Amino acid sequence: RSPSIADGKHMWTLARDSKVLDLNTSYAYLLWARDFSRTSVLATLDGEPAGFVTGYMRPDAPDTLMIWQVAVDAASRGHGLAGRMLDELADRTGAARLETTITADNEASQLLFASFAARHGADCTHSPLFVPEDYPDGHDTEHLYEIAPLGSR
Repeated sequence: RSPSIADGKHMWTLARDSKVLDLNTSYAYLLWARDFSRTSVLATLDGEPAGFVTGYMRPDAPDTLMIWQVAVDAASRGHGLAGRMLDELADRTGAARLETTITADNEASQLLFASFAARHGADCTHSPLFVPEDYPDGHDTEHLYEIAPLGSR
């Protein structure tokens, strides 16, 4: 389902507990849940938050869904939840393209998005987008993954 403001705190907790995602302020997750709920999803299991995907439609490419973060609770991993959340967002938004950024050491995300591309009959390409020199803190290179065209499954 789309997240609500009340879910912002759960999104922050899931991101923190992932131990992999860049953790933003709790305020950022509250704003995200308010302003980008249509292009984000929160999954629950037995009424408890189990995962989320945050995304937005790129202002300069309105047919492109940019995925910002994907988090799944440790107990819910390995059951295809992240893929189902991505499918839900692609269907809900009607996006023709999907983009995300992934660091070279994040094999789980690379596999997730390659699998998403295959399910949607799309090509998946990647190239460096933000390199360490772009950051003030020496962050690893973020590779832009472009998945298109999104076809019907």
